[in-house]
Amino acid sequence: MGPLHGIRVLEIAGIGPGPFCAMLLADLGATVIRIERAEGPAGSRQDVSLRNRRSLALDLKRPEAVQAVLRMAETSDALIEGFRPGVMERLGLGPEAVRARNPRLVYGRMTGWGQDGPMAKLAGHDINYIALTGALHAMGRAGQPPAPPLNLVGDYGGGGLLLAFGLLAALLERDRSGQGQVVDAAMVDGAALLMAPIYGMQARGRWGAARGGNMLDGAASFYDSYACACGGFVAVGPIEPAFFDEMVAKMGLDPKLFEGRMEPARWPAHKALLAAAFGLKTRDEWAALFAGSDACVAPILSMEEAPHHPHNAARATFLERDGATHPAPAPRFSRTPGALHAPPPLRGEHSREVLAEFGFSEAEITALAPDPASR
Repeated sequence: MGPLHGIRVLEIAGIGPGPFCAMLLADLGATVIRIERAEGPAGSRQDVSLRNRRSLALDLKRPEAVQAVLRMAETSDALIEGFRPGVMERLGLGPEAVRARNPRLVYGRMTGWGQDGPMAKLAGHDINYIALTGALHAMGRAGQPPAPPLNLVGDYGGGGLLLAFGLLAALLERDRSGQGQVVDAAMVDGAALLMAPIYGMQARGRWGAARGGNMLDGAASFYDSYACACGGFVAVGPIEPAFFDEMVAKMGLDPKLFEGRMEPARWPAHKALLAAAFGLKTRDEWAALFAGSDACVAPILSMEEAPHHPHNAARATFLERDGATHPAPAPRFSRTPGALHAPPPLRGEHSREVLAEFGFSEAEITALAPDPASR
């Protein structure tokens, strides 16, 4: 059932962080209806972030389709959209129009730059948003250009995850006030928020401006990745003295070689010692050596390997469905767990079913979703 069972969400189809937010809500039991364009690619059962919801195909350029969405909003709890500012208003589905039909509805807006500000209506992608927050500048090796961290920081962490958090907070507040509201989730804001601990370190003099010169950005000998004899890598992170001592002992190294290990001036020499040592065994040999220890050394696994690691397998951290590997719903709940209960839908697959559930007549359904392929 999930902890969000009974919550109904309309998702105006977009890409990236919006669908990720909708997936998070659907994984935890919310009923999410994905409203897609009437025409376009059929979709794929392997599009993991679209799981656990149904698809309704509508042509929102038609007034009757817009009215259908407004009618559906009357009995929904939230709406998610991810267009540039002004697009939903031009469609007739902006917050004022929707919330006029249902003042209790929470309206979630996912953008890169936010609903206002001088860049609000400009195009952008994850890398642009994290560039303006200081996050991208801090990532990468010394003397090298900043390294994009996939699109995890802007799109998904600072975007979709923060929008889900905001929607749930607004729904919780609605139970007290009886009123919904608009949630303005900007990826630039979210990425900046994720940097709060690093800005705190900077304020206390514990983080320098130079990339690749700080304890957590790969400069420290005890917080980096090292190549192994097989060409694979291990991740090393024994920050605390006891953990570091355990690593050195298991590697058979002389602890005196690492005196003053917290002094940045000594990190290059210490890294050279560890690099030479890790290069003597394969990744899997090191993994076996450190198994069950507090040395904070882990094999760096590929996406193909990760689901099969014993810990991930024991916790069912990954699930296989319809030829795709799915990260399992998270976090975990003791009484109302989330679940992977439905595959990613094909475009318009549930159009007639969904419209019928919202009380549309057969004639209305046929007018809105006439294509038999949408049944």
